[in-house]
Amino acid sequence: MIARTCLCLSFFLLVTSTAAGDDRPRYTIYRAATPIVIDGRLDEPAWFSAPSVGPFRFAWWKSGKKEQTVAKILWDDNYLYVAYLCQDEHISAKHKGHDTPVWNDDCVEVFAAPDSSRPESYFNIEMNVNGAVFDAFHPHGPDSKWHSNWNAEGLCIATRINGTLNNDSDRDDSWTLEVAIPFKAYAPAARHIPPKSGDVWRLNLNRCGGKTNEQFSQWAPGTEREPQFHTPRDFGFVTFSDRAVPF
Repeated sequence: MIARTCLCLSFFLLVTSTAAGDDRPRYTIYRAATPIVIDGRLDEPAWFSAPSVGPFRFAWWKSGKKEQTVAKILWDDNYLYVAYLCQDEHISAKHKGHDTPVWNDDCVEVFAAPDSSRPESYFNIEMNVNGAVFDAFHPHGPDSKWHSNWNAEGLCIATRINGTLNNDSDRDDSWTLEVAIPFKAYAPAARHIPPKSGDVWRLNLNRCGGKTNEQFSQWAPGTEREPQFHTPRDFGFVTFSDRAVPF
């Protein structure tokens, strides 16, 4: 699952999202016209053509290098696909089991509320560089009891490292994570499975963790005084489009 790769960051910086109507970012999710193979390589034509969500924001930055994350999202009738390319000079992760505290490792996350009229009903899927996953469903908001028995069944994930894992004696370059999330996993809160063209979800992409130079960054920046990703009011807006990439 983990191997070296030599992706260039500029490869992903094609188009950035824009805010519309308020200060929350917006993004259009296009369909993948060709199959996506979950191998962490991100070399399918659809990934090349899909726009980037835009630079991640560092709402709680205090010190250290701001290591940027580039992310893209695609969909088809069965899956929501998310790809991350993470700049990282010191890649680290120790957790390997399901529902372990992967957020303490180098980690990326997908937080999604599939009914934009009920953003408090959301899911969080958190994934470290080892490919370990923590997933949860919060039907009534972040302060209520979450469904510990909910799992994103059928999720497929792959990671690749351009560097050395858990070795701070050298400087790494980056790591990638590619994930396919089955739409059926979102059925407890979704209006349509799969989504219909024009459907709007509330969604956020996050990055956290790492033993060295820990940073907290997001696509849609949080508004709490301290780092907190469980704030669905801060999520961005994504719209599903029937237009397929490559264009």
